[in-house]
Amino acid sequence: MNQAILHPENQTFIQEYLDKDTSQLIFKKAPNSNVSMAELVAQIEAKKRCKTKLPTWYQTPLIYYPTKLQIEQTSSELTANYKAQLVSGAKLLDATGGFGVDSYYFSKQVKQVVHCEINSQLSELVNYNLKQLQITNIETVAANGLLYLQNQNTHFNWIYLDPSRRNDSKGKVFFLSDCLPNVPEALPILFNYSPNLLIKTAPLLDISAGIKELEHVKEIHVVAVNNDVKELLWVLEKNTNKPVSIITTNLTKTATQRFRFWLKDEANTQAAYSVPRHYLYEPNAAILKSGAFNTIAQAFNCYKLEQHTHLYTHQKLLEFPGRTFSITATHPYTKKNIKALGIKKANISTRNFPESVADIRKKFKIADGGTSYLFFTTNMHQERIVIECKKVTEN
Repeated sequence: MNQAILHPENQTFIQEYLDKDTSQLIFKKAPNSNVSMAELVAQIEAKKRCKTKLPTWYQTPLIYYPTKLQIEQTSSELTANYKAQLVSGAKLLDATGGFGVDSYYFSKQVKQVVHCEINSQLSELVNYNLKQLQITNIETVAANGLLYLQNQNTHFNWIYLDPSRRNDSKGKVFFLSDCLPNVPEALPILFNYSPNLLIKTAPLLDISAGIKELEHVKEIHVVAVNNDVKELLWVLEKNTNKPVSIITTNLTKTATQRFRFWLKDEANTQAAYSVPRHYLYEPNAAILKSGAFNTIAQAFNCYKLEQHTHLYTHQKLLEFPGRTFSITATHPYTKKNIKALGIKKANISTRNFPESVADIRKKFKIADGGTSYLFFTTNMHQERIVIECKKVTEN
Protein backbone atom coordinates (compact mmCIF):
# COMPACT_ATOMS: atom_id res chain seq x y z
CA MET A 1 0.00 0.00 0.00
CA ASN A 2 1.19 3.46 -0.88
CA GLN A 3 -0.25 5.52 1.98
CA ALA A 4 0.26 8.71 -0.04
CA ILE A 5 -2.76 7.72 -2.16
CA LEU A 6 -4.90 8.50 0.89
CA HIS A 7 -3.73 12.12 1.10
CA PRO A 8 -6.62 14.59 0.58
CA GLU A 9 -5.31 16.04 -2.70
CA ASN A 10 -5.00 12.56 -4.23
CA GLN A 11 -8.42 11.50 -2.97
CA THR A 12 -9.90 14.68 -4.45
CA PHE A 13 -8.21 13.89 -7.77
CA ILE A 14 -9.58 10.32 -7.76
CA GLN A 15 -13.08 11.58 -7.01
CA GLU A 16 -12.88 14.20 -9.75
CA TYR A 17 -12.10 11.63 -12.47
CA LEU A 18 -14.60 8.92 -11.55
CA ASP A 19 -16.96 9.98 -14.33
CA LYS A 20 -14.27 10.93 -16.83
CA ASP A 21 -12.10 9.19 -19.39
CA THR A 22 -8.74 8.35 -17.81
CA SER A 23 -6.98 7.29 -21.01
CA GLN A 24 -5.13 10.61 -21.36
CA LEU A 25 -4.17 10.92 -17.70
CA ILE A 26 -1.23 8.54 -18.01
CA PHE A 27 0.66 11.29 -19.89
CA LYS A 28 0.01 13.89 -17.19
CA LYS A 29 1.76 14.63 -13.94
CA ALA A 30 0.30 13.36 -10.67
CA PRO A 31 -0.81 16.07 -8.18
CA ASN A 32 1.51 14.60 -5.54
CA SER A 33 5.11 13.51 -6.13
CA ASN A 34 4.71 10.54 -3.77
CA VAL A 35 2.16 8.91 -6.08
CA SER A 36 2.52 8.00 -9.74
CA MET A 37 -0.21 8.76 -12.22
CA ALA A 38 -0.42 5.03 -12.99
CA GLU A 39 -1.29 4.36 -9.33
CA LEU A 40 -4.00 7.01 -9.34
CA VAL A 41 -5.51 5.74 -12.59
CA ALA A 42 -5.54 2.21 -11.15
CA GLN A 43 -7.46 3.49 -8.11
CA ILE A 44 -9.93 5.38 -10.31
CA GLU A 45 -10.60 2.41 -12.60
CA ALA A 46 -11.00 0.01 -9.66
CA LYS A 47 -13.33 2.35 -7.78
CA LYS A 48 -15.48 2.87 -10.88
CA ARG A 49 -16.24 -0.85 -10.89
CA CYS A 50 -17.47 -0.66 -7.31
CA LYS A 51 -20.23 1.90 -7.82
CA THR A 52 -23.01 -0.64 -8.32
CA LYS A 53 -21.18 -3.85 -7.42
CA LEU A 54 -19.79 -2.73 -4.04
CA PRO A 55 -21.70 0.43 -3.04
CA THR A 56 -20.65 0.16 0.63
CA TRP A 57 -16.98 0.38 -0.36
CA TYR A 58 -17.66 3.04 -3.00
CA GLN A 59 -19.46 5.30 -0.53
CA THR A 60 -16.99 4.85 2.34
CA PRO A 61 -14.24 7.52 2.51
CA LEU A 62 -10.56 6.58 2.21
CA ILE A 63 -11.04 3.06 0.87
CA TYR A 64 -7.91 1.66 -0.77
CA TYR A 65 -8.75 -0.32 -3.91
CA PRO A 66 -6.92 -3.35 -5.31
CA THR A 67 -6.48 -3.99 -9.03
CA LYS A 68 -9.55 -3.79 -11.26
CA LEU A 69 -9.11 -7.51 -12.00
CA GLN A 70 -9.39 -8.30 -8.29
CA ILE A 71 -12.55 -6.18 -8.16
CA GLU A 72 -13.99 -8.08 -11.12
CA GLN A 73 -13.23 -11.43 -9.47
CA THR A 74 -14.81 -10.60 -6.11
CA SER A 75 -18.39 -11.28 -5.09
CA SER A 76 -20.92 -8.49 -5.41
CA GLU A 77 -22.56 -7.24 -2.24
CA LEU A 78 -25.84 -8.82 -3.38
CA THR A 79 -24.37 -12.30 -3.69
CA ALA A 80 -22.16 -11.92 -0.61
CA ASN A 81 -25.18 -11.01 1.48
CA TYR A 82 -27.04 -14.02 0.06
CA LYS A 83 -24.34 -16.51 1.00
CA ALA A 84 -23.98 -14.98 4.47
CA GLN A 85 -27.55 -16.10 5.20
CA LEU A 86 -26.38 -19.71 4.83
CA VAL A 87 -23.93 -19.64 7.76
CA SER A 88 -24.09 -19.12 11.52
CA GLY A 89 -22.18 -19.87 14.69
CA ALA A 90 -19.15 -18.60 16.57
CA LYS A 91 -16.29 -18.95 14.07
CA LEU A 92 -15.88 -19.01 10.31
CA LEU A 93 -12.72 -19.31 8.25
CA ASP A 94 -12.65 -17.57 4.87
CA ALA A 95 -9.78 -19.64 3.49
CA THR A 96 -9.51 -17.76 0.17
CA GLY A 97 -10.24 -14.25 1.40
CA GLY A 98 -9.57 -12.03 -1.63
CA PHE A 99 -10.85 -8.45 -1.30
CA GLY A 100 -12.87 -9.42 1.78
CA VAL A 101 -16.41 -8.75 0.56
CA ASP A 102 -17.65 -12.19 1.57
CA SER A 103 -15.88 -11.94 4.95
CA TYR A 104 -17.52 -8.56 5.55
CA TYR A 105 -20.99 -10.10 5.17
CA PHE A 106 -20.09 -13.27 7.06
CA SER A 107 -19.09 -11.04 9.98
CA LYS A 108 -22.71 -9.92 10.27
CA GLN A 109 -23.84 -13.53 10.85
CA VAL A 110 -20.87 -15.08 12.68
CA LYS A 111 -19.19 -13.83 15.86
CA GLN A 112 -15.62 -14.17 14.58
CA VAL A 113 -14.28 -14.43 11.04
CA VAL A 114 -10.71 -15.28 10.04
CA HIS A 115 -9.80 -13.93 6.59
CA CYS A 116 -6.87 -15.79 5.02
CA GLU A 117 -5.30 -14.33 1.89
CA ILE A 118 -2.06 -15.69 0.46
CA ASN A 119 -1.29 -12.36 -1.26
CA SER A 120 0.27 -10.36 1.58
CA GLN A 121 -0.29 -6.99 -0.12
CA LEU A 122 -3.99 -7.73 -0.63
CA SER A 123 -4.26 -8.98 2.96
CA GLU A 124 -2.76 -5.70 4.22
CA LEU A 125 -5.15 -3.72 2.07
CA VAL A 126 -8.18 -5.67 3.37
CA ASN A 127 -7.06 -5.16 6.97
CA TYR A 128 -6.85 -1.41 6.39
CA ASN A 129 -10.25 -1.22 4.64
CA LEU A 130 -12.00 -3.16 7.40
CA LYS A 131 -10.96 -0.43 9.83
CA GLN A 132 -12.44 2.18 7.51
CA LEU A 133 -15.62 0.10 7.40
CA GLN A 134 -15.56 -0.11 11.22
CA ILE A 135 -15.56 -3.90 11.29
CA THR A 136 -13.89 -5.34 14.40
CA ASN A 137 -14.69 -9.07 14.33
CA ILE A 138 -12.57 -10.07 11.32
CA GLU A 139 -8.98 -11.16 11.77
CA THR A 140 -6.84 -10.89 8.62
CA VAL A 141 -4.04 -13.41 8.12
CA ALA A 142 -1.59 -13.27 5.21
CA ALA A 143 -1.32 -17.01 4.66
CA ASN A 144 -2.49 -20.02 2.69
CA GLY A 145 -5.84 -20.95 4.24
CA LEU A 146 -5.23 -24.70 4.25
CA LEU A 147 -1.78 -24.33 5.83
CA TYR A 148 -3.22 -21.95 8.41
CA LEU A 149 -5.82 -24.56 9.37
CA GLN A 150 -3.21 -27.24 9.95
CA ASN A 151 -0.73 -24.97 11.73
CA GLN A 152 -3.27 -23.41 14.09
CA ASN A 153 -5.23 -26.61 14.72
CA THR A 154 -8.35 -24.50 15.32
CA HIS A 155 -11.90 -25.70 14.73
CA PHE A 156 -14.55 -23.60 12.98
CA ASN A 157 -18.32 -23.80 12.60
CA TRP A 158 -17.88 -23.09 8.90
CA ILE A 159 -15.09 -22.98 6.35
CA TYR A 160 -15.66 -20.98 3.17
CA LEU A 161 -13.63 -21.42 -0.02
CA ASP A 162 -13.72 -19.67 -3.37
CA PRO A 163 -11.22 -21.72 -5.42
CA SER A 164 -9.76 -20.02 -8.47
CA ARG A 165 -9.40 -21.73 -11.80
CA ARG A 166 -5.81 -22.63 -12.64
CA ASN A 167 -4.34 -20.73 -15.58
CA ASP A 168 -3.39 -23.96 -17.35
CA SER A 169 -6.91 -25.46 -17.24
CA LYS A 170 -8.60 -25.48 -20.64
CA GLY A 171 -12.06 -25.97 -22.05
CA LYS A 172 -15.45 -24.59 -21.10
CA VAL A 173 -16.42 -27.32 -18.64
CA PHE A 174 -13.91 -27.44 -15.85
CA PHE A 175 -13.56 -29.49 -12.68
CA LEU A 176 -12.95 -28.47 -9.08
CA SER A 177 -9.73 -30.45 -9.28
CA ASP A 178 -8.64 -27.91 -11.92
CA CYS A 179 -8.81 -25.15 -9.31
CA LEU A 180 -6.64 -23.83 -6.51
CA PRO A 181 -7.00 -24.96 -3.84
CA ASN A 182 -7.92 -28.44 -5.05
CA VAL A 183 -11.04 -28.81 -2.90
CA PRO A 184 -11.82 -32.51 -3.62
CA GLU A 185 -8.28 -33.42 -2.59
CA ALA A 186 -8.46 -31.21 0.52
CA LEU A 187 -11.85 -32.46 1.80
CA PRO A 188 -10.38 -34.77 4.52
CA ILE A 189 -8.35 -31.87 5.91
CA LEU A 190 -11.25 -29.43 5.74
CA PHE A 191 -13.73 -31.77 7.45
CA ASN A 192 -11.15 -32.39 10.16
CA TYR A 193 -11.51 -28.74 11.21
CA SER A 194 -15.17 -27.99 10.47
CA PRO A 195 -18.43 -29.95 10.05
CA ASN A 196 -19.73 -27.44 7.48
CA LEU A 197 -18.18 -26.26 4.23
CA LEU A 198 -19.44 -23.56 1.87
CA ILE A 199 -17.80 -23.56 -1.55
CA LYS A 200 -18.33 -20.95 -4.24
CA THR A 201 -17.72 -21.81 -7.88
CA ALA A 202 -18.31 -20.01 -11.15
CA PRO A 203 -21.49 -20.88 -13.11
CA LEU A 204 -19.27 -22.57 -15.68
CA LEU A 205 -18.89 -25.60 -13.43
CA ASP A 206 -21.15 -28.47 -14.44
CA ILE A 207 -23.41 -29.40 -11.51
CA SER A 208 -23.29 -33.15 -12.13
CA ALA A 209 -19.47 -33.01 -12.39
CA GLY A 210 -19.27 -31.11 -9.10
CA ILE A 211 -21.45 -33.65 -7.29
CA LYS A 212 -19.22 -36.48 -8.50
CA GLU A 213 -16.09 -34.71 -7.26
CA LEU A 214 -17.37 -33.65 -3.86
CA GLU A 215 -18.57 -35.62 -0.86
CA HIS A 216 -21.44 -35.02 1.55
CA VAL A 217 -23.17 -32.37 -0.60
CA LYS A 218 -26.26 -31.17 1.25
CA GLU A 219 -27.42 -28.24 -0.89
CA ILE A 220 -26.51 -26.47 -4.11
CA HIS A 221 -27.55 -22.84 -4.52
CA VAL A 222 -27.72 -21.42 -8.05
CA VAL A 223 -27.60 -17.64 -7.64
CA ALA A 224 -28.50 -15.22 -10.44
CA VAL A 225 -28.67 -11.43 -10.41
CA ASN A 226 -31.13 -9.90 -12.87
CA ASN A 227 -31.34 -13.21 -14.73
CA ASP A 228 -27.56 -13.61 -15.06
CA VAL A 229 -26.17 -16.59 -13.13
CA LYS A 230 -23.26 -15.33 -11.03
CA GLU A 231 -22.25 -18.25 -8.84
CA LEU A 232 -22.91 -21.76 -7.60
CA LEU A 233 -22.78 -22.31 -3.84
CA TRP A 234 -22.11 -25.81 -2.53
CA VAL A 235 -23.11 -26.58 1.06
CA LEU A 236 -21.31 -29.65 2.39
CA GLU A 237 -22.08 -31.24 5.76
CA LYS A 238 -19.77 -33.80 7.31
CA ASN A 239 -21.08 -37.38 7.05
CA THR A 240 -24.40 -36.40 5.47
CA ASN A 241 -25.70 -38.77 2.80
CA LYS A 242 -29.14 -37.27 2.34
CA PRO A 243 -30.59 -36.43 -1.09
CA VAL A 244 -29.18 -33.24 -2.59
CA SER A 245 -31.45 -30.19 -2.50
CA ILE A 246 -31.06 -27.52 -5.17
CA ILE A 247 -32.20 -23.95 -4.48
CA THR A 248 -32.41 -21.55 -7.42
CA THR A 249 -32.51 -17.83 -6.69
CA ASN A 250 -32.86 -14.93 -9.09
CA LEU A 251 -32.28 -11.58 -7.38
CA THR A 252 -33.99 -8.83 -9.36
CA LYS A 253 -34.49 -5.12 -8.74
CA THR A 254 -38.05 -5.68 -7.55
CA ALA A 255 -38.24 -9.25 -6.26
CA THR A 256 -36.45 -12.46 -5.31
CA GLN A 257 -37.50 -15.53 -7.28
CA ARG A 258 -36.80 -18.85 -5.53
CA PHE A 259 -37.45 -22.39 -6.60
CA ARG A 260 -36.34 -25.45 -4.65
CA PHE A 261 -36.31 -29.09 -5.73
CA TRP A 262 -34.62 -32.37 -4.93
CA LEU A 263 -32.13 -33.58 -7.49
CA LYS A 264 -33.44 -37.14 -7.32
CA ASP A 265 -36.96 -35.93 -8.17
CA GLU A 266 -35.90 -34.37 -11.47
CA ALA A 267 -34.83 -37.74 -12.87
CA ASN A 268 -38.06 -39.36 -11.67
CA THR A 269 -40.47 -36.69 -12.86
CA GLN A 270 -42.14 -36.73 -16.26
CA ALA A 271 -43.36 -33.43 -17.67
CA ALA A 272 -46.60 -33.18 -19.61
CA TYR A 273 -46.43 -31.74 -23.14
CA SER A 274 -48.70 -29.46 -25.09
CA VAL A 275 -48.87 -27.23 -28.12
CA PRO A 276 -48.62 -23.52 -27.20
CA ARG A 277 -51.66 -22.33 -25.27
CA HIS A 278 -52.52 -18.79 -24.18
CA TYR A 279 -49.35 -18.02 -22.19
CA LEU A 280 -45.69 -18.85 -22.76
CA TYR A 281 -43.29 -19.19 -19.82
CA GLU A 282 -39.51 -18.94 -19.95
CA PRO A 283 -37.75 -20.02 -16.70
CA ASN A 284 -35.18 -17.67 -15.26
CA ALA A 285 -31.49 -18.39 -15.82
CA ALA A 286 -30.96 -19.93 -12.37
CA ILE A 287 -33.63 -22.57 -13.02
CA LEU A 288 -32.24 -23.33 -16.46
CA LYS A 289 -28.74 -23.76 -15.01
CA SER A 290 -30.08 -26.07 -12.28
CA GLY A 291 -31.64 -28.47 -14.83
CA ALA A 292 -35.07 -28.43 -13.16
CA PHE A 293 -36.77 -28.92 -16.50
CA ASN A 294 -39.39 -31.46 -15.39
CA THR A 295 -39.88 -30.47 -11.74
CA ILE A 296 -40.65 -26.86 -12.68
CA ALA A 297 -43.41 -28.10 -14.98
CA GLN A 298 -44.85 -30.28 -12.25
CA ALA A 299 -44.59 -27.58 -9.58
CA PHE A 300 -46.56 -25.06 -11.64
CA ASN A 301 -48.81 -27.61 -13.35
CA CYS A 302 -47.80 -26.31 -16.77
CA TYR A 303 -46.72 -28.00 -19.99
CA LYS A 304 -43.42 -28.27 -21.84
CA LEU A 305 -43.41 -27.62 -25.55
CA GLU A 306 -41.00 -30.52 -26.19
CA GLN A 307 -38.48 -32.58 -24.23
CA HIS A 308 -35.51 -30.43 -25.22
CA THR A 309 -37.43 -27.19 -25.58
CA HIS A 310 -37.27 -25.60 -22.15
CA LEU A 311 -40.25 -23.36 -22.70
CA TYR A 312 -43.59 -23.91 -20.96
CA THR A 313 -47.20 -23.06 -21.63
CA HIS A 314 -50.57 -22.83 -19.91
CA GLN A 315 -54.00 -21.42 -20.61
CA LYS A 316 -53.93 -19.46 -17.34
CA LEU A 317 -51.69 -16.66 -16.11
CA LEU A 318 -49.33 -18.10 -13.49
CA GLU A 319 -46.86 -16.53 -11.05
CA PHE A 320 -43.97 -18.22 -12.81
CA PRO A 321 -40.29 -17.64 -11.85
CA GLY A 322 -39.14 -16.16 -15.13
CA ARG A 323 -40.55 -14.23 -18.06
CA THR A 324 -44.21 -14.52 -19.01
CA PHE A 325 -45.58 -13.85 -22.49
CA SER A 326 -49.07 -13.62 -23.93
CA ILE A 327 -49.15 -15.60 -27.16
CA THR A 328 -50.52 -13.72 -30.15
CA ALA A 329 -50.10 -16.49 -32.74
CA THR A 330 -48.13 -19.62 -33.54
CA HIS A 331 -46.79 -20.09 -37.05
CA PRO A 332 -45.22 -23.08 -38.82
CA TYR A 333 -41.63 -22.14 -39.61
CA THR A 334 -41.34 -21.52 -43.33
CA LYS A 335 -39.68 -18.66 -45.14
CA LYS A 336 -42.99 -17.73 -46.73
CA ASN A 337 -44.85 -17.65 -43.39
CA ILE A 338 -42.29 -15.50 -41.61
CA LYS A 339 -41.97 -13.02 -44.48
CA ALA A 340 -45.77 -12.76 -44.64
CA LEU A 341 -45.81 -11.50 -41.02
CA GLY A 342 -44.16 -8.31 -42.20
CA ILE A 343 -42.30 -7.86 -38.94
CA LYS A 344 -39.46 -5.33 -39.25
CA LYS A 345 -38.45 -5.15 -35.58
CA ALA A 346 -38.69 -7.74 -32.79
CA ASN A 347 -36.94 -9.39 -29.87
CA ILE A 348 -35.87 -12.84 -31.09
CA SER A 349 -34.99 -15.93 -29.05
CA THR A 350 -34.22 -19.48 -30.15
CA ARG A 351 -34.82 -22.62 -28.09
CA ASN A 352 -34.04 -26.08 -29.49
CA PHE A 353 -33.76 -24.59 -32.96
CA PRO A 354 -31.05 -25.19 -35.60
CA GLU A 355 -30.53 -21.56 -36.65
CA SER A 356 -28.94 -18.75 -34.64
CA VAL A 357 -30.60 -15.44 -33.81
CA ALA A 358 -28.06 -13.64 -36.01
CA ASP A 359 -28.85 -15.88 -38.98
CA ILE A 360 -32.60 -15.40 -38.52
CA ARG A 361 -32.25 -11.61 -38.34
CA LYS A 362 -30.18 -11.60 -41.51
CA LYS A 363 -32.49 -13.96 -43.40
CA PHE A 364 -35.69 -12.08 -42.58
CA LYS A 365 -34.23 -8.57 -42.15
CA ILE A 366 -35.66 -8.16 -38.65
CA ALA A 367 -34.05 -5.46 -36.48
CA ASP A 368 -33.62 -5.89 -32.73
CA GLY A 369 -36.00 -4.27 -30.23
CA GLY A 370 -39.61 -3.23 -30.07
CA THR A 371 -42.49 -4.78 -28.15
CA SER A 372 -42.93 -7.93 -30.25
CA TYR A 373 -41.23 -11.19 -29.22
CA LEU A 374 -40.55 -14.11 -31.53
CA PHE A 375 -39.53 -17.53 -30.20
CA PHE A 376 -38.13 -19.86 -32.86
CA THR A 377 -38.40 -23.37 -31.44
CA THR A 378 -39.54 -26.99 -31.84
CA ASN A 379 -42.89 -28.34 -30.64
CA MET A 380 -43.97 -31.72 -29.28
CA HIS A 381 -44.61 -33.01 -32.81
CA GLN A 382 -40.98 -32.24 -33.79
CA GLU A 383 -42.17 -29.37 -35.95
CA ARG A 384 -40.29 -26.11 -36.16
CA ILE A 385 -42.51 -23.22 -35.19
CA VAL A 386 -42.42 -19.49 -34.43
CA ILE A 387 -44.34 -18.22 -31.42
CA GLU A 388 -45.36 -14.58 -31.73
CA CYS A 389 -46.05 -12.96 -28.36
CA LYS A 390 -46.03 -9.92 -26.08
CA LYS A 391 -44.28 -9.72 -22.73
CA VAL A 392 -46.46 -9.80 -19.61
CA THR A 393 -43.82 -9.92 -16.85
CA GLU A 394 -40.04 -9.61 -16.71
CA ASN A 395 -37.60 -11.91 -14.90
